[in-house]
Amino acid sequence: MSIRPWVIVEPPDDRGLRVITIHGEKVGSAWSLRELRTVLRRLGYPDDMDLDDPSCVLWRGGDSSTWPGKGRRRYVVMVLMALGLLASLGLHVVIGWPDALGALTFAQRLIGVLFLVAAATEGIATLAVIDYWGRRQLRISGAFVLLGVIIALATTSLLLFLWLEEREFIPALPFFVSMWLWSLWAFCVLMRQKVWRGIPYPKRFAAGVTVTAILSSVSLGYSTLYAPTAVPMRFVLKAEFGTPQTRAELPYMHVPLRLFAKNDGQIPVYIVVDDYVVRGRTFKFSDSGHGMQGWADAFDTEAESYESEKEDVVIASGQFQGPGSALQVGEEFTMGKVITLPKKTDYETLDATLNFAVLRQDRGRIGDSFQSARASWRKDEGRYYCPPAQCGKRLFYHGRVSYNNNLVNVTRKPRYVLAFWSPDDITDVFVSSYEFKKKRTSIYEIYAGLDPTETRREQKRYGLWWVSVNSEVSVHGLLKQAGS
Repeated sequence: MSIRPWVIVEPPDDRGLRVITIHGEKVGSAWSLRELRTVLRRLGYPDDMDLDDPSCVLWRGGDSSTWPGKGRRRYVVMVLMALGLLASLGLHVVIGWPDALGALTFAQRLIGVLFLVAAATEGIATLAVIDYWGRRQLRISGAFVLLGVIIALATTSLLLFLWLEEREFIPALPFFVSMWLWSLWAFCVLMRQKVWRGIPYPKRFAAGVTVTAILSSVSLGYSTLYAPTAVPMRFVLKAEFGTPQTRAELPYMHVPLRLFAKNDGQIPVYIVVDDYVVRGRTFKFSDSGHGMQGWADAFDTEAESYESEKEDVVIASGQFQGPGSALQVGEEFTMGKVITLPKKTDYETLDATLNFAVLRQDRGRIGDSFQSARASWRKDEGRYYCPPAQCGKRLFYHGRVSYNNNLVNVTRKPRYVLAFWSPDDITDVFVSSYEFKKKRTSIYEIYAGLDPTETRREQKRYGLWWVSVNSEVSVHGLLKQAGS
C-alpha cells in the first residue's frame, strides 16, 4: 500500500475558497467538496478516499461540510466590477482617441495618449477581476483591479467637475453620474477586502499612482488653460493700391489692388470668414474749418476740419481666402484685384479694407461641412432660407466647432459656428450652442434668440477675433498717375 502525503485543507477565505496544500506547497483550491475530490484525483488520490479520516486530511477552520462559497454574491460582484471597468475602458477610448491622433499640440496629444494608456489599464483590470474573484492565481490581480477603479473614480470626478462649470444637460450626464457612483461603490468594496495586502510594494504603488495623477493634472492644465491663453496671435496684413492703367480713349481706368496676409505668430488659425471692401468717399470742402464739429451728428468715428457731409459707397467687395480655410504658422496669402473706376467720378478718395475673423486652432476645430455655402435667398436651403425682402441676400456658413481637448467636449453641449457674408452688407460670425434646426423666417429673429452673454463667452473661449487693415489713396493722385 502506497503512502500518500498528508493533505491539508486551509480555512475558507472571504469568498469561501479553501486552499489545498501538501507538505506546505499549494497544490490547488476548491469551492466545494466535489472540487476537492477533483484536485485530489488529479494528484493520484483514489476516488473513495475518506476525506473525514484525520490521518489523510487535516481540516483547518471547519470540517468537510464547511464550504461557505457565497457563489451568487461573488458572481454578482464580479460581474458588476467587470462591467464597470469595461464601461470605463470605453469612456477613456472615446475621450483619448481623437486627441491622441488629431490634437494640435504635443501636450494635448500627450493627454490623449494618457487616456488610451488608462483605457489599456482598465482592460487589464477587467481581466484581473476574473482572477481576483476566482482562484487568485496572480498575487497582484487585486492591485490591478484597485488601480482600474481609482482611474475610473478620478476620471469621472474630473468629468463632473468640468460639467459643473457649465451645468448644461447633456445625454452623457446620467452615465457620468452612474460611473462615479459605481466607482465609489467599487472602491469601498476593495477597501473592505484590503486588496493592498497583495501588492508587493504598496508604498511604491501608491507613490506611482500619485505621481501619475499629478503629471496628468499638470499636463491637462497646461494644454487646456495656460498654452491656449499665453501664446499670442500675430498677423501681417497689407492692402496696397498700385499704379492705375488706362488709355486716353477709355472713360475708365484700372486700379490694381494687392491684398496680403501672413500668420507671423506661433498659433495656426482658421479663417472663419473674410472680406475685402473698396469704398469711394465723397465729401464737401469746409472752408470754415468747422468740419470737426459735425462728427457727432453724423455719428462718425473720425473727423477732419476741412471735410463735411462725408459719404462712403461700396465699389467692390469679395472674399479673400474663403471661410473655413486654414492659415498655418508662417503661411501667407496674396491676392491681386483690379478695380474699375470711371475717370469722371465724384469720389475724392478710395479706401480698401481687408478684414477677417480667425479662430485659434489650439482652442477649437471646425468641421469640414462649414466650408459649404448656403444661399439665404434659395427656398431649397431649408432652415437657411430667409425672404430677400427681409434679410437681403447672404451666404451662410454653418458647422460644428469643437474644443481642442476632447475631455472638455464630452462635458459640453455641441457648439456651432455661423458666419454670413454679403458684398453689400456687414460680415459677421458668432459661436453658440444654437443649432438652427428650427426654421426661421428672418435673420433678425435668429439674432433675437441668441444669448449675448453666451456668444461673448464662446468667442473668448475659442479665441475668435477680428483682424483688419486698410489703405486710402487720393483719386486725384490716381488720375494724375494714369495721365488723365
